[in-house]
Amino acid sequence: MVNQLIYKNTKISYTDEGKGTAVLLLHGFLENKTMWKAFVPELAKKHRVITLDLLGHGETECIGYVHVMEDQADMIYTLMLYLKIRKVVLVGHSMGGYVALAFAELYPEHVKGLLLLNSTSKADSEERKINRARAIVAVKQNYGAFVSMSIANLFSEDNRERLSKEIEKVKKEALKTPLQGIVAAIEGMKIRKDRQALLHFATYPIELVLGKKDGVLNYDENIEQIEGTKVQLTTFPDGHMSHIENEKELKQVLENFLKKV
Repeated sequence: MVNQLIYKNTKISYTDEGKGTAVLLLHGFLENKTMWKAFVPELAKKHRVITLDLLGHGETECIGYVHVMEDQADMIYTLMLYLKIRKVVLVGHSMGGYVALAFAELYPEHVKGLLLLNSTSKADSEERKINRARAIVAVKQNYGAFVSMSIANLFSEDNRERLSKEIEKVKKEALKTPLQGIVAAIEGMKIRKDRQALLHFATYPIELVLGKKDGVLNYDENIEQIEGTKVQLTTFPDGHMSHIENEKELKQVLENFLKKV
């Protein structure tokens, strides 16, 4: 069942199912809480599973023209207080991982575990910031073309034909994201902090899940961030959308990770 909470005079949409350790599933850019549909029923058998639409995505409204990761994290904290949850396991896909890291930095005592799915603790490089600025121009010029191309690029080339139906579904959900939500998210991601230190000093289990053929996050560059840490690495052979491209295997990874926390 979908519920609503008011945060900064803005409607936040979330779901809350099951009992046990609280697990918060955070979607990525151009996604919404429906991305976790295949995972919630199984996880909710043993855990309390919460999904929510981040600011400017899905059924959650925008609160401004820049949604910084810290705002998203504060919204999560507000939701946790409302739901009377003291500690949570965070699972963040892509941008959801950036939000999870911001939350972990701001509210470390409330984190029980952190799984970064196709995500990174590194800040944007200068080149990436330039590309984000170009993306803002592109989405303002042709919203539909931008969304369509962005989604296709998230899947490895080998999977685009095999998963064509799934890709269409993802595009359909992405087109529900308002222009302001897209721009505010890109602006927020562009200026996010580097949080690699968290991977070195966190006192809870952390796992990083990466795709070898991820066109968004370079695999070799991103395994550098876990050198000298206790972070567990899981590598899949495909792209940025491990929850679709490697759904069965990811379910097992999540189950194993939740046994450790």
